[in-house]
Amino acid sequence: MGDDELDTNATASNTLADAFTSTNRAEESALSSWAGPYVTDMLGRGQALAQTPYTQYGGPLTAGESTLQSQAYGGLGSLYAPTTQMGAYAPTSFTEAGVAQNYMSPYMQMAVEPQIAEAQRQAEIKRVQQASRLGKAGAYGGGRQAIMESELDRNLLRNVADIYGTGVEKAYTQGMGQFNKEETARKQAQEMLNKYGFDVFAAQRRAGAEQRGIESEGIAADYAQFKEERDYPYKQIQYQQSLLEGLPVGVQSYEYSEPSGLSSLLAGAQGGTDIYTLLNNIFNPED
Repeated sequence: MGDDELDTNATASNTLADAFTSTNRAEESALSSWAGPYVTDMLGRGQALAQTPYTQYGGPLTAGESTLQSQAYGGLGSLYAPTTQMGAYAPTSFTEAGVAQNYMSPYMQMAVEPQIAEAQRQAEIKRVQQASRLGKAGAYGGGRQAIMESELDRNLLRNVADIYGTGVEKAYTQGMGQFNKEETARKQAQEMLNKYGFDVFAAQRRAGAEQRGIESEGIAADYAQFKEERDYPYKQIQYQQSLLEGLPVGVQSYEYSEPSGLSSLLAGAQGGTDIYTLLNNIFNPED
């Protein structure tokens, strides 16, 4: 028998063996033996720690309002904004009925009327002096006295008219000036009243925003605490999972054989089923 015939027989033998068996290769990871005790102890401690109940914080989560803030908010809350008095300034006119008279009368009473009274007193003094001279001259009660008294009355009326005219002019000028000053003051008072009301509103609005911020801070802290307690079990699982990361493991490879399809076919034939039926079941399973 030649070498070629031997190689052919060996190849046929191997092919036949492969037909009856199937060889597979697999790998398996396992913890390195040198780290086993340490890792086992560590995982045990980690598991015990992960099973520790959640420790809840019992103190305040936010600072809240301070005493001074509470006092300030209370004071701002009690401030009154005069909304019924706030509004646009409505000016009046000096020429409206009775307005000028009201502002002129004080000056007329204090300045003009005393001047008129003094002019009348001086005229009366002159009248007495004239009567005395006429009596000494023996002309009292005569025509000369009548002319002198008529002239005295005319001068008095002219003097009173001058005083009154000048006084009315000054009274009007000073009355208008006083009116304008008071109108300006009333306008400024209205503007200050409006500003005060708006300042109250602005201060209360800022205080309300601060209180809202403090309240929101408390709500956010409570919600964060709720999420922390809710997520605690999940974090413990993640903690346990992290203990398994980076462990020293080794890879082992091994091979194993399984019966091939032909081997199963022959086994079925030995059980009484003919090869044709077995092949038909393999290639035509629906039949």
